[in-house]
Amino acid sequence: MSNGRRDFLKTAGLGGALAAAPVLLASNRARAGNDDPKEVRAHEQMDLPKRSSLCTLQRGGEWGLGVKTERGVLDIEAASDHFDIDDVPETVDDLLHEGGGKEVEEVVERALSTKGTQRLFLKEDEIIFGPAVTKPEKIIMVGLNYRRHAAEMKAKIPELPILFNKYNNALLGHGRAVRLPTRVAKEFDYEVELVIVIGRTAREVSEASALSYVAGYCSGNDVTARDLQRKSSQFMLGKTPDDFAPLGPWLVTADQIPNPNSLDIWCDVNGERRQSSNTADMVFNCAQLVSYCSQHMTLEPGDIIYTGTPEGVIAGMPEGKRAWLKPGDRISCGIEKLGELKFTFA
Repeated sequence: MSNGRRDFLKTAGLGGALAAAPVLLASNRARAGNDDPKEVRAHEQMDLPKRSSLCTLQRGGEWGLGVKTERGVLDIEAASDHFDIDDVPETVDDLLHEGGGKEVEEVVERALSTKGTQRLFLKEDEIIFGPAVTKPEKIIMVGLNYRRHAAEMKAKIPELPILFNKYNNALLGHGRAVRLPTRVAKEFDYEVELVIVIGRTAREVSEASALSYVAGYCSGNDVTARDLQRKSSQFMLGKTPDDFAPLGPWLVTADQIPNPNSLDIWCDVNGERRQSSNTADMVFNCAQLVSYCSQHMTLEPGDIIYTGTPEGVIAGMPEGKRAWLKPGDRISCGIEKLGELKFTFA
């Protein structure tokens, strides 16, 4: 861990917080224990299409909703217009905030079962993807949440989640280019991450019910400028430049991911495997993170949580072996069942 990072943790009073963490987490579980998961699911289901892989399409200057099928990616707006089906959400964000899952299912079923509709399906290599979620109210990040990553950074295993944030300017779609701020930084790094997408309002929820508030999961990458991250006691400058939060291409609905805490995760740089791990190495699992965050802030539909990165980042290598990312480098990263996220640097 860098001196700047150690100083930040000390000045933030993390030592005392760590000592109190088990009590805090136990208190959170008890305080949030009244929201029985069966009761929650029975009374407040999320209105999402079942067993779907959703994406954001760029349609001219606007975003659109796509659904992955065996015939290609269905353009939901074009298909709903073709079949004259009303009240169909036009974007992933509309779906998360307003529902419309049954209408999306109807559009997909009609398109797949009707002849002469192939023009409504797009080939993946012809799509301009936007971020899987385009308008989150909150982008919550988690630091040092993999045991072996903490070890490579020579940091202690956290006893409570270390949270920070990014902003919407950092979001970037699959297949796009990250514009590196080379005038102000030089030490650019990658961090593949499992991303949780919240599907309904969550406040003080228990760990037992936390995953019932999750709409789905995405592959993401927490691109970082390490020299900016160390510039002060705050992480913000190193984490929030434009394009530093690639996300997608798919938002895979939670009904297809029964256990997000046992998924293979990887990251390649220019074809070389740099990160290879499993989400089982997370210090705090997905339910714990959702519950913990909800004790401190209200989570809203469309909010996203980047859950931390495994070992293999450039900053964890010996100083003499650190070859920082540069314009022209290519990233291919992914998570089991969620698909592969690719982007380049410019």
